[in-house]
Amino acid sequence: MSIMRRSTASPTARTKALCAAGAAMMLALAAVSLLVGRYPLSLAKLLAGDGMQWRVLTTLRLSRTLVGLAGGFALGIAGFVYQTVFRNPLASPDIIGVSSGASAGAAAGILFMSGAAAVTISAFAGAVAAVVLALALAGLDRSGRSGTIVLAGIAVHSLAQTALMCLKLTADPERELASIEYWIMGSLNGVSAHAIGGSLVLCLVCVAALLLLHRQIILLSAEEGEARTLGVNVGLLRLAVLLIATLTVAGVVSLTGLISFVGLLAPHGARLLTRNNRLGTMLLSGFLGAVILLAADILARSVAATELPVSIFTSLIGAPFLLTLLVRGRKEA
Repeated sequence: MSIMRRSTASPTARTKALCAAGAAMMLALAAVSLLVGRYPLSLAKLLAGDGMQWRVLTTLRLSRTLVGLAGGFALGIAGFVYQTVFRNPLASPDIIGVSSGASAGAAAGILFMSGAAAVTISAFAGAVAAVVLALALAGLDRSGRSGTIVLAGIAVHSLAQTALMCLKLTADPERELASIEYWIMGSLNGVSAHAIGGSLVLCLVCVAALLLLHRQIILLSAEEGEARTLGVNVGLLRLAVLLIATLTVAGVVSLTGLISFVGLLAPHGARLLTRNNRLGTMLLSGFLGAVILLAADILARSVAATELPVSIFTSLIGAPFLLTLLVRGRKEA
């Protein structure tokens, strides 16, 4: 009976309802994120004009919440792009070396530079360098096959991991090595208002570009021969889309460190819920990504006396959620 009721609603109406629910949940968690932390904020005190409450809100919580919201949304959108382009629901930013490149860049920043801004810039540069190298290696194969990019990404990932291990060996075990390991685990702690502007603007511009290119991105999920008959320059379009998606991820991880599972789970869950691969599913991927990252960050700063890495909670939230969606999808099939 429930299956019959679901079948009466059009896919568009179903997707709109899911996107509305995802957006509402995202905004609700953003509101909670502004108030929760080691120094809890009170809406009554904020409205009364308490100076300390307002300073905490404007200097710490607001920037952190913006990064959680925009970063999660961007990771969800980028994950959708990777999975669509590679026609693989398990594809993620790691597939072309962006995460490992960011890790090596951040480690170099921690060892040879000073200040959070320097580490952020180094991580971003490492991520971009990794994807440029991967795409350059893939460009040596004139066939334009997506499998070539994957192989190039694996090679770049291995190279970046080797560089990261060498940097760890030269790090001071008591200070620098601990900082490198903590960055790799991912955290929104330490995100400040003066350091997020450039990365957030880059993320928003790249996400807007990917949304505008959604028709072309979905065309890339078709067989290459079919896409070419529709007049699509598959190789050039794939490279452009992957570069934009990678810049999106680089902007996020340069601020937060490596955040596992979000870019993998959000689009996969969105497809299971909407049962299609359209623009609405792409938007829902972003909303789910923001929900996961905001919820994980709230837990990371509230369940223990000291702040825990966000990736612990993205995995704890993500794995059961993905299993639930898989079981539900099988029952409704």
